[in-house]
Amino acid sequence: MPKGYWIAHGRVDDPAAYERYRAANAAPLTAHGGRFLVRGGAREDVEGAAKPRTVVIEFPSYEAALACYRSDAYQQAVDLRRGISETDLVICEGWEGEPA
Repeated sequence: MPKGYWIAHGRVDDPAAYERYRAANAAPLTAHGGRFLVRGGAREDVEGAAKPRTVVIEFPSYEAALACYRSDAYQQAVDLRRGISETDLVICEGWEGEPA
């Protein structure tokens, strides 16, 4: 079964208030098996443009990734980041084929 991923590019406008969102998202991410692979850090936009912060979260399956996002607990966390940040988020299925 392919893993699932959240890939987000975001901008945080109020870092102090954003900490409440980070604290609130921990429980639903853990409950659905989410694991951070990328959480900010150095990066270089080599093609196109993206918001200044990149986050990648791996889940045990695509279904778990969707279930986490749709959960009441995560949606309550999302409410905390509205108005203090802007995020583009894609939930996608991982590749299990041969390496390139």
